[in-house]
Amino acid sequence: MASVWTVAKQELLTTLRDRRTLTSSILIPLLLIPLFTVGLPLLLGTLLGGQAQTRQTVGVVGKLPDALRNQLTLDSKTEKGVRLVSVTDPTAAVQKGDVDAALKATTPLPSEAGKSGTLQLFYKVGNLKAESGAASKVRSVVQTYNKDLVSKKLAELKLSPALLTPITLSTVNASNAVEASSGQLAFIIPFFMLQFILAGATAAATDSTAGERERGTLEALLATPAPRSTVLMGKLVATTLTGLLAAAFSVIGLSLSAPLALLLTPAGQSASQSAIQQAFGGSLALGPAGFGAVLLAAASVALLLSAALLTLSLFARSVKEAQTYIAPLTILIILPAVMLQYADFLKTGAGLYAAPLIGSMLVILDTVKGALSGPHLLLSLGGNVLAAGALTLLATRLFGREGVAFKK
Repeated sequence: MASVWTVAKQELLTTLRDRRTLTSSILIPLLLIPLFTVGLPLLLGTLLGGQAQTRQTVGVVGKLPDALRNQLTLDSKTEKGVRLVSVTDPTAAVQKGDVDAALKATTPLPSEAGKSGTLQLFYKVGNLKAESGAASKVRSVVQTYNKDLVSKKLAELKLSPALLTPITLSTVNASNAVEASSGQLAFIIPFFMLQFILAGATAAATDSTAGERERGTLEALLATPAPRSTVLMGKLVATTLTGLLAAAFSVIGLSLSAPLALLLTPAGQSASQSAIQQAFGGSLALGPAGFGAVLLAAASVALLLSAALLTLSLFARSVKEAQTYIAPLTILIILPAVMLQYADFLKTGAGLYAAPLIGSMLVILDTVKGALSGPHLLLSLGGNVLAAGALTLLATRLFGREGVAFKK
């Protein structure tokens, strides 16, 4: 064991001297998760809020009722109205950027309920600026205008507005507090964490095998009295610890999200800004048990990925070649992580939680949604440890072969 730690210590010292490794293991995980869960939604919320306070230009073809024109141009406490200009071709005006949107009255528009008319709205569908700005304001004003006409007609007939809505449907959020704060994009959190672990462990794994072979120092190391299995275990320990470092700072970055959200979120933000922050999980808050579960899952992933990285790197003659072999591992992480967005539709049984890597992703996702299960956590840990053990045995056998150890 002492020999293993001696090799591991030497490998760690070599790894920690590399600034790129420190950046990928510490700085990037510490910054990117809070940046995604807090910074990005704040930026998007600010942009959308800016659209509400900006007066967009809307083209008009035909005649609009005076009351509707007044409501479109009227400023409110939360947003500004639009500027109406006459255009001849609404489609061309929008496409050229002369106006943000355009309205065309194909038939005379009513000024009282009981009559009908058609008003066409032209804008670039899918354009976030147009959707959140001119188009949103026009829809809101037209809806309010229709309600005003109906309310006025009902008042003339001495009827209650409640006549139009016999049943009022109210929505009650049945999610627990953690699940409600995790957001619809919570599936990206396990993806980020596994990517950071992979990035942190890759540098150590490739440098300690293919890198030493490329520099010609591996032969000298294998000429020492220490058994090759001891040398390999030392390299595995060093690579795993580097991955654990990235995992730990990923969890720290996750834990900083909620305090940063409270600190940076402006008071009195709009409903749309709150919805964006909620979708990105900016208000996510985990307890000690949740952070502990995430850290355990991340640690088992670090062990598994380290064993896989060392095994693949043994076949490479250079660091560049090793990185080519390692590239498919990124795909193995991306594909399950993308599928996690449909996890609500999946029947996740014990077999799926026991699957290496996939089980850990599910456990992390369950944890950030407040649905952590102890048996599922143990299954994921067991699956990762067993897979890591199998890969370590394979790497040991390969490392014992002269053709692999002294590959030229």
